[in-house]
Amino acid sequence: MLTTERKALILATLAQEGRVVAKGFSQKLGLSEDTIRRDLRELAAEGLLQRVHGGALPASKALADLPTRRKLSVDDKAAIAKAAAGMVRNGQIVFLDGGTSAVALARALPLNLRVTVATHSPDVAVALLDHPGVEVELIGGRIYKHSNVAVGAVAIEAISHIRADIYFMGVTGIHPEHGLTTGDREEAAIKRAIGRQSAETIVLASREKLGAVSAYGVVGLDEVDALIVEKSCLADALKPYEQRDVSIIRASFE
Repeated sequence: MLTTERKALILATLAQEGRVVAKGFSQKLGLSEDTIRRDLRELAAEGLLQRVHGGALPASKALADLPTRRKLSVDDKAAIAKAAAGMVRNGQIVFLDGGTSAVALARALPLNLRVTVATHSPDVAVALLDHPGVEVELIGGRIYKHSNVAVGAVAIEAISHIRADIYFMGVTGIHPEHGLTTGDREEAAIKRAIGRQSAETIVLASREKLGAVSAYGVVGLDEVDALIVEKSCLADALKPYEQRDVSIIRASFE
């Protein structure tokens, strides 16, 4: 079997089964485990999968550049944003994460809402400029350009002085075993810091993130209060999370 054929089969197996176990896959093809591991390394270098102990899991499409991510799951993100906005109450302090889902949520907040929004995302802050009743606390630091958010010690220090009622978290991977993940170590640290300062953490879970894994762990599923998913999300995709007692909120675009 040619290398290109093996790699295509690996990717097809990931898409169908959600994982590839190197030992079992090599035995199935009658090849050495080293050969399959080399294929996995090369595919991981291309950003096509995420290597884990013993094999590989699907890589998140949400690791693409910002312009590309703005085109992903647009309707899903709008529905999720609307559902999340409906959870916010007057007088609350709300943490909004960075990324395209958080920007969609900022835009979905009612114009007559009176809240304080803390965010480390300049994009979220700009999206709230037309909301007269929203006070914006913009957290500074070094900008991580993939998501256009502030990271680093300065941001962590500012976050430590804010206590929020609710945190809407964005991630690039949501996996029933590996939990919530993202593509940058410092961004993961920021998300953990915000979670520690928030009474409730809600994950904005557009469908391309479900079952995917990125390089850096944020928190386990047991440390969040709910996932918001689009109403049409398949029951089979959600079953592994429900089996772990994760609360699922289905959003509708209606």
